[in-house]
Amino acid sequence: MTNDNTLFVGAGTVPQQLPISRANRHGLIAGATGTGKTVTLQILAEGFAEQGVPVFLADVKGDLSGISQPGEPKDFLFKRAEKIGLADYRFHPSPVVFWDVFGERGHPVRSTISEMGPLLLSRLLELNETQEGVLYIAFEVADDEGMLLLDLDDLRTMLTYLAEHADEVRREYGNVAASTVGAIQRRLLALKAEGGELFFGEPALKLADFMRTTYEGSGFINVLAADRLIQAPKLYATVLLWLLSELFEELPEVGDPEKPTLVFFFDEAHLLFDDAPKALVDRIAHVVRLIRSKGVGVYFVTQNPTDVPDEVLCQLGNRVQHALRAYTPRDAKAVRTAASTFRQNPAIDAETVITELGVGEALTSFLDPKGVPGIVERTLIRPPSSRLGPATDAERAEVTRRSPVAGVYDEAIDRKPAHEVLTRRADELAKQREAAEAAEAEEKRQAKEARAARRKRGSSRQGVGEAFAKSVVRSIGSSLGRQLLRGLLGSLTRR
Repeated sequence: MTNDNTLFVGAGTVPQQLPISRANRHGLIAGATGTGKTVTLQILAEGFAEQGVPVFLADVKGDLSGISQPGEPKDFLFKRAEKIGLADYRFHPSPVVFWDVFGERGHPVRSTISEMGPLLLSRLLELNETQEGVLYIAFEVADDEGMLLLDLDDLRTMLTYLAEHADEVRREYGNVAASTVGAIQRRLLALKAEGGELFFGEPALKLADFMRTTYEGSGFINVLAADRLIQAPKLYATVLLWLLSELFEELPEVGDPEKPTLVFFFDEAHLLFDDAPKALVDRIAHVVRLIRSKGVGVYFVTQNPTDVPDEVLCQLGNRVQHALRAYTPRDAKAVRTAASTFRQNPAIDAETVITELGVGEALTSFLDPKGVPGIVERTLIRPPSSRLGPATDAERAEVTRRSPVAGVYDEAIDRKPAHEVLTRRADELAKQREAAEAAEAEEKRQAKEARAARRKRGSSRQGVGEAFAKSVVRSIGSSLGRQLLRGLLGSLTRR
């Protein structure tokens, strides 16, 4: 039922097929827990991979790893295939690359602090406006000096440097209060406790490794192990948003290609928008609107369409709505909202049907080849060709061993980051101060001896040479340290 132009999703009164050429117009998969969202995500990922489209998805519950294994013959799968007219139904695995921020169940996913940037990092750390401003100063100082902020140690050292040199920093960049730096440092410690330090470092992920296809032309499905990551919701949302932002920044414009460059599934999408400031929501909406011209389709997976802000929701042209329950007035309002987002079908009362759908059923509406939304249909979702349920640890390990990026990311690299640069400079400055203090002490000793000698001669007259020497030594003793600091800061601020 899948051909070179469409992806077969299921059967209503007519087959429900997603045109591959419109897959970059984004989509929504919604429904209550246990209604079949995960299987829908799985069959869409399989279909895109078969069409040669690379896929990224986060395995939040741990059961999507089975997409790397062939399905197991079961009666209910064959019955569903027969009922929807899927004549060529067969079992096969999809090509998969496993990833894991913690490096335990797949190749490590890393970014550097510099690549993450102050906006996303502020969101991750839940900083207020003042704290965010100090973080921006830290990035600005690092940029001006040409120093890379690679990991959390780099950032902590940079923040300490700003606090210790607040007077000099204030003149060039703005106020840096020690209390503000302390608050940020405490947030960094909390992030480290969540395992966030494993995400920051090198080698950083190259997005080209997400775009791979097999020799036979199938797209790889990049599965991010997120069952542990989801326990730190802010980290989970920030990692996925960073990936999306990197795709937006790095990929070239391609318009509307015959098939997407990549399809990106954002599971548990409500975590991206919970308590998000309007500036961030606007930024996300901007990225979603423009990234489709770079060939990337973004599919948000969530329990309720109302989890996604209107400015993002209005851009999601392909819809799969599983069952919602209307137990409360708020639930009933959500059902009405979900039903109203579809192009209405005179034969279906969408608002009523949403509450009646069984597991594996959904209301669907896909863009046609001209980009026009199809009328809503009650649809039986097709069964997957890969395994329902997780892969075993041994199966996962074998897939990882045969991965096209095996050995590329598995070992961390320790370069000469800002932490080492600033530590070395601090040591050098301390030595210079010690030398200045020693010079001042020697000058005082010599001056004391000279005064004693003059007293013996009965003379208190100060010669020009002696006055000049005192002036020089006073200058060294009282201002050399500040000059050295200004010299160091000057090197940070040169353009």
